[in-house]
Amino acid sequence: MSKLKRIDVLVNNAGEQHPADDIRDISPEQLQRTFATNIFGMFYLVQAALPHLKKGAAIINCTSVTMYQGSGGLLDYSATKGAITAFTRSLSENLIEKGIRVNAVAPGPIWTPLNPRGGAPAKKVESFGETTPMKRPGEPNEVAPSFLFLACDDSSYMSGQVLHPNGGTVVNG
Repeated sequence: MSKLKRIDVLVNNAGEQHPADDIRDISPEQLQRTFATNIFGMFYLVQAALPHLKKGAAIINCTSVTMYQGSGGLLDYSATKGAITAFTRSLSENLIEKGIRVNAVAPGPIWTPLNPRGGAPAKKVESFGETTPMKRPGEPNEVAPSFLFLACDDSSYMSGQVLHPNGGTVVNG
């Protein structure tokens, strides 16, 4: 911070997930680790960054389509994404008077190099994204514009909102 002096945009995008088809397979340690990474880390990072965020700054949190439609195999992960959406909306109300916008992006299935190593069975990896109306997973370059939009002044009248690059899946309908 000694060189930059301020933070214009904070993107909270750390996350972890561990597939488990039975809630009894989620250990207390896994549950705590998933919440620590996905929501507590975000909360603490905002606390640390806040003194460096000035009027006009933007905070962008990454949530997930699973917050809206659930995921039977990602119970703990989906719960954290619900917490992130609630945190985003509440933080927006908390910081609006300071002129700091807070929004989120809720991607659908996005293909990254982490997918094959995420612990899902090979059959699920092969069909990843096929349940979207577009019948395929998205690519990172198809999600990035949502983050760029929320970071720039083109979204200056938006706060507390969630964008949904998700292959055509209807949410909140």
